[in-house]
Amino acid sequence: MDITVKIIDILTKNGISYEEVDHGVAQTCEESALARGEDISIGGKTILFKDKRDFRLFTLKASQEVDSNKVRKILKSQRLRFATSVELSELCHVEKGALPPLGKELYPFEHYLDKSILENERIAFNAGILTKSIIMSMKDYIGLTNPIICEFAK
Repeated sequence: MDITVKIIDILTKNGISYEEVDHGVAQTCEESALARGEDISIGGKTILFKDKRDFRLFTLKASQEVDSNKVRKILKSQRLRFATSVELSELCHVEKGALPPLGKELYPFEHYLDKSILENERIAFNAGILTKSIIMSMKDYIGLTNPIICEFAK
């Protein structure tokens, strides 16, 4: 089962209302926001990091940048790197730019959420592919994902 189907299945099984948006290929957060017709600030940008022990998911507002030093402090690790395109494909079954912010619902990785995104009423994200997005309420998103909330945006 592909990731997009799994996401929709998870949302449906949990009775979560969502909007599905089909669009052209959107490889950046800016392109995704434009394709959705939404402000970039509601976008959830997810990054897969590798520290000395394991891979971890970090999600923040698409309009912000991650502060790697803050991530190192959160993980108490000096070693930190972005997952490679090959690792994203093999571990998450997605290409760069399409990683959904759903943590344990899809992947065996701890999921961290930057607290600034909680200001939003909704979250939008690519649904495992670069041509489909999901938009849902932040309340439902937090209830579903139960992420570790902290601060790691610049």
